[in-house]
Amino acid sequence: MQVCPICGRSQPEVNRFCVQCGRRFDDRADGPSAFRPARSAPGQLNITVLYGMVVVLILAMLFPPWETPPTQEPEFLGMHFILSPPTPEAVVSRMLLTIELVTIAIAGMYGAFLFRQK
Repeated sequence: MQVCPICGRSQPEVNRFCVQCGRRFDDRADGPSAFRPARSAPGQLNITVLYGMVVVLILAMLFPPWETPPTQEPEFLGMHFILSPPTPEAVVSRMLLTIELVTIAIAGMYGAFLFRQK
């Protein structure tokens, strides 16, 4: 058993820190100088970029990519908006929508990490 010189609590030999006061046992100096400076906390993700990612994801869901129906020759019809809807037989391209959503999510998370606040 080892005894903490700061608080006097008995600790097993395997403990590297006192469970009462948090002092590190391999430091033999007494007093506040025995504590090592804490590492700086990692930066937080940039919330503005994350909100922008959510807005772009919502827009991608509202205006999905369209393609021709299975009965016609495959052709990408593009992103159609309210003012220019696709042909009535056109279908939402699930594969392109999935690729688009995953790309936006990865880019948003990377951007939030890249522009994190320190």
